[in-house]
Amino acid sequence: MKALEAERIETLEAYLTVTNLRDCHLTKNDEKVLDKFAKLSDTKSGVEESEVFRLSQVFNLSSSKKKFNANMIEFGGKFPYVARGDSNNGIRGYITESEEFLNSANTISFGQDTATMFYQKEPYFTGDKIKVLRTKEVELDRYKALYLITSLRKSFSTFSWGSSSFNEKVLKETDVKLPIKNNQIDYTFMSDFIRAVEKLVIKDLVIWADKKIATTKEVVAR
Repeated sequence: MKALEAERIETLEAYLTVTNLRDCHLTKNDEKVLDKFAKLSDTKSGVEESEVFRLSQVFNLSSSKKKFNANMIEFGGKFPYVARGDSNNGIRGYITESEEFLNSANTISFGQDTATMFYQKEPYFTGDKIKVLRTKEVELDRYKALYLITSLRKSFSTFSWGSSSFNEKVLKETDVKLPIKNNQIDYTFMSDFIRAVEKLVIKDLVIWADKKIATTKEVVAR
């Protein structure tokens, strides 16, 4: 049991190091970003550093290049198959089909009757009722995407599951509140904020892992 635990802890330590998640120290900029977000969330702060945008101002909204029926495809392929599920980034499995029907990487998949939204870092195929959201001004990455998705979910929180309101016209006119700088959407702030939150979330895990590693080394030394 101790040997198995040591192996798992070693794997965790390697993962934290490779992904740079071991660095959970908040920098001055991290603290500044977190403070700004707190003020943005406080309606009494008087800080005017956010603005409401129409979804169509932020994204190009399009239909999937081709809809693949899950009952008529073979899983175990090369590319992600994104459906309307709410887990595993909406990925139901992997399939191999004509690459001309792949949707672009670094976009957000949106399930129309479930309002499920996920960042897709790789080219992907989809099932029915999936819209593809591509940012207009910048190339999307997972940090910007996580912030945008959270803002979008807040905007859609009053919609009901299966609502016909998720049609393309209404989606384009949906309001989303985003941070701004010099009257432009502040994508740098979005990335910095998510990175800072990631550090806060991972901090306890790093502390736990370090204690376990130290204990394991002590047992092995004996």
